[in-house]
Amino acid sequence: MPDTNAHNGSSHNGHHAGGTLAPLALVPKATAAQSTKDFKSDQEVRWCPGCGDYAILAAVQSFLPELGLARENICFISGIGCSSRFPYYLNTYGMHSIHGRAPAIATGLATSRRDLSVWVITGDGDGLSIGGNHLIHALRRNVNLRILLFNNRIYGLTKGQYSPTSEVGKITKSTPMGSLDAPFNPLSLALGAEATFVARTIDSDRKHLQSVLRAAAQHQGTALVEIYQNCNIFNDGAFDTLKDPDTREQALIHLEHGQPVRFGPDAAQGVFRATDGSLHVGDVTAANAADVLVHDAHTPDPATAFALTRLADPDTLHHTPVGVLRSVQRPVYDTLMGEQLDTAVAQRGPGDLATLLTGSDTWTVD
Repeated sequence: MPDTNAHNGSSHNGHHAGGTLAPLALVPKATAAQSTKDFKSDQEVRWCPGCGDYAILAAVQSFLPELGLARENICFISGIGCSSRFPYYLNTYGMHSIHGRAPAIATGLATSRRDLSVWVITGDGDGLSIGGNHLIHALRRNVNLRILLFNNRIYGLTKGQYSPTSEVGKITKSTPMGSLDAPFNPLSLALGAEATFVARTIDSDRKHLQSVLRAAAQHQGTALVEIYQNCNIFNDGAFDTLKDPDTREQALIHLEHGQPVRFGPDAAQGVFRATDGSLHVGDVTAANAADVLVHDAHTPDPATAFALTRLADPDTLHHTPVGVLRSVQRPVYDTLMGEQLDTAVAQRGPGDLATLLTGSDTWTVD
């Protein structure tokens, strides 16, 4: 299975000379080698048996030691939902916050504590309904955050209502005659919000999931990773097309930076650009092989990445791209804020909170 561009184009992914990751350069390092066990908390993991969250948790716990960071300088912020129990199960700092506000809370933490590696855990209901506004502005600001969006296309914690990513016609407890809402495409939304890193992976493919996490950790700025996650109680089998050995090869489009976008048995199908600029899938022949789209995750223009997000059929999920769709660099919010604060201190001194609170701009009310 092709890997993502986790190790391609390191200059785009924020490496310092000597191998230190730029977004983690200010985060204290662990004083000793770490293992998966070090990142497992003493809390009993409580999800429904068979939930895809177990696989994601195991992948994250075994990935974090690679970062080599002090556990007390890693923080996971979650909202509300099944996935938002994540902080309890990681032996790091964490906060189980309020519905939809995890990106906003994490933004404040990341800007005020640049010595932390801050991660957001949210779901399609939490992050795209009440939290949609906070999510798009976190992406727009480009703070050093890693946002993991678990998408099971259903409300699981509240027992099976349709969510912002449920397909049209979805029969649920809240839509007994079928959902009428057109679903969000989370990656299209992220690109529209000017996100600098956008990727997708699947809960059950640990190798691919960890390679995408690795690329997200290397990125300087906000990284959004959508993870297709099975809810075996209220939406079981939603992603079987992408997991079943009989269909996945034809349904999944693995993206690898710098490589032609080909897929299917014997890579017999490819993605082509039409004369109007749109993308479409077709058979690869000797005559048109040179015309197959070559994936460029680092191009500044998000138009092609956006077009890739539109290839997947929202009902059948055929032609679903996975991997890193976009990874570009632009100024990072918390770095710019730090520079402004340094300038203000240099010009006006370190300041005094008590003086600020009791300054001359006050009045007495009788």
